[in-house]
Amino acid sequence: MTSSVPTINLNDRHSIPQLGFGVFLVDPAEAERIVTDALQAGYRHIDTAAIYGNEEGVGAAIAKSGIARDELFITTKLWNTDQGTQSAHDAIDRSLEKLGLDHVDLYLIHWPTPERDLYVETWRALEQIKADGRTRSIGVSNFLREHLDRILAETDTVPAVDQIELHPALQSRELTSFAHSKGIAIEAWGPLGQGKYPLFDEPAVADAASAHGKTPAQVVIRWHLQHGNIVFPKSNHAERIAQNIDVFDFELTRDEMGAIDALERNGRVDKHPNEFN
Repeated sequence: MTSSVPTINLNDRHSIPQLGFGVFLVDPAEAERIVTDALQAGYRHIDTAAIYGNEEGVGAAIAKSGIARDELFITTKLWNTDQGTQSAHDAIDRSLEKLGLDHVDLYLIHWPTPERDLYVETWRALEQIKADGRTRSIGVSNFLREHLDRILAETDTVPAVDQIELHPALQSRELTSFAHSKGIAIEAWGPLGQGKYPLFDEPAVADAASAHGKTPAQVVIRWHLQHGNIVFPKSNHAERIAQNIDVFDFELTRDEMGAIDALERNGRVDKHPNEFN
């Protein structure tokens, strides 16, 4: 199946599919099957991480897919305990071996872990990893304004992306606006709220789903896309995986977008970046 997902241009002249498939909490034993389902459904952007423990399964699915490498966009992430110059170089090599690849398309620092105070040093290591060709783009994850400020002030490379918790109850508008002003694209993890609050029961979501003949999840994914977010929902079920990419044949109205925007309540459902080390 040919992918119909639009791309977003990054600040380093590369581009990224705006809709991808995330494998957070995907059982390593099931990862190959689930990623295969995603690739067959048309996804070409896969987001994994060293800490997920499923890079080998992702790599196996890629190897068996028959899809040309240049048609795929693969992201993985450096875990907290691997921050530091040499540790970062060793970590990307381990990830590449597990993925069966000679490079990834995007490599992220997973968390700033401010108590460690190694993220600036680690970012310089990622600059070298990019220069060596082991990744095409580099970025960060869970970085707040103060973390980005240090990266911008103390290093030579602006992150291509910042991957943050972002869903209707937590829209992080100030951070998103700042990132965009610096040319940093925003990726939304937990885009459906991880099922930790009744998002799909909200009238703003349910009414739009009814109006367009779509599922609530499809409506929320569409909301992300129309805001320009890069988004990667996850599911273990082939039918839902296919539904989540079937979001390019409708558009939310301005009123529908505004009603979902109004669900903002600083409703973080996972770890705070300044408290996770």
